Amino acid sequence: MKIVGVIPARYGSTRFPGKPLVNLKGRPLIQWTIEGAKKSRLLNDLIVATDDERIKAAAEAVGAKVVMTASELPTGSDRIHAAIKDISCDVVVNIQGDEPLVTGELIDRLAQVFVNEPTMDMATLAHPISEEELQSPNAVKVVMNHKDEALYFSRYAIPYSRSKASEMGTYEGCLKHIGMYAYSKIFLKEFCEAPPALIEKAESLEQLRALYLGAKIKVIRVKEASLGVDTPEDLVRLEKLLSQQGM
Repeated sequence: MKIVGVIPARYGSTRFPGKPLVNLKGRPLIQWTIEGAKKSRLLNDLIVATDDERIKAAAEAVGAKVVMTASELPTGSDRIHAAIKDISCDVVVNIQGDEPLVTGELIDRLAQVFVNEPTMDMATLAHPISEEELQSPNAVKVVMNHKDEALYFSRYAIPYSRSKASEMGTYEGCLKHIGMYAYSKIFLKEFCEAPPALIEKAESLEQLRALYLGAKIKVIRVKEASLGVDTPEDLVRLEKLLSQQGM
């Protein structure tokens, strides 16, 4: 089984233009992600998929392979599909370019799903959710079946409880989704060639297209909270955290 990691990194982020190149403790954000991903034991290859020559140069400066992709691609999954469609592989791991603290261990937990269950379509990560996150539309929630396969993702608090959430154990039945994915190459092609589903457009969550298509999505439970950088304010918080940890 050949497993390829792809880091989608576009320049024109709506909330934070040029994000992959911003400086975090003396290194561009994309370099942090590349260096974390290189610690994976299960990846056979690592590629940065970008639409910008400056990101390409920053990635190649630290030894990463780069594939140039079109700027108009609508999602990170489409960018990944464009980068690997002519590459021979079985599984593709989507490593978000704005997750500078990603570890090889997290990547390997996603990849291991396909080693154990080769017929799985997708895998993703989630961690315990707080009361504040449960109520926030910015925190994506996921509920699973008894096999830890995703039933639904939402920006709303799920499952809905007619009693107090704490009394019904809602916090235990719902996790906060972390937007890292692994896909079989076959399903990634099916996903990217399908039109957006109504539920996907309603929630603005592309993983709902996968569920609409009947995909099995394995959810890996982790303890780590997501420390992604979506806005300049996130970058400031992360810098403070790293300073507190002596990094």
